[in-house]
Amino acid sequence: MSHLRYYAYENTGVRNRENFWYNQAVRVGDRIECAGQGGWDPITSEFAREINAQIDLAFANVERCLKDAGGKGWSQVYRVNSYHVPINNEALDAMVRNFKKYMPDHQPIWTCVGVTRLGEDDMRVEIEVVAHDPEGAKAAAEEK
Repeated sequence: MSHLRYYAYENTGVRNRENFWYNQAVRVGDRIECAGQGGWDPITSEFAREINAQIDLAFANVERCLKDAGGKGWSQVYRVNSYHVPINNEALDAMVRNFKKYMPDHQPIWTCVGVTRLGEDDMRVEIEVVAHDPEGAKAAAEEK
């Protein structure tokens, strides 16, 4: 799939690409698809301990990921998949709080799943998104 453009933002994004052999985002035409973003500090890669803090960081990391791929951020997101250890009302409330903060003007489609484990020991949330970015697609095509 070398014809696609992949992205890994500085620090944690590059670290994950090197250590786990994956990128943070891919642009497919006018779509940006982000790999699951966790509640890690984007510089140190350390996870927040408390679930609200992890979910807040994961949302900020999604924003970072989308912008790194040339998008505008959460305003372009139309699909969200979230994975939770554990899934409970506190986690769901934190997700909804962040939806309202980052997407006050629209409501995406959302699939929310409880799982037994995520990619790293301290991960409690992972958020994948798909965004529609027609303007960024034109700019990305001109870069080639």
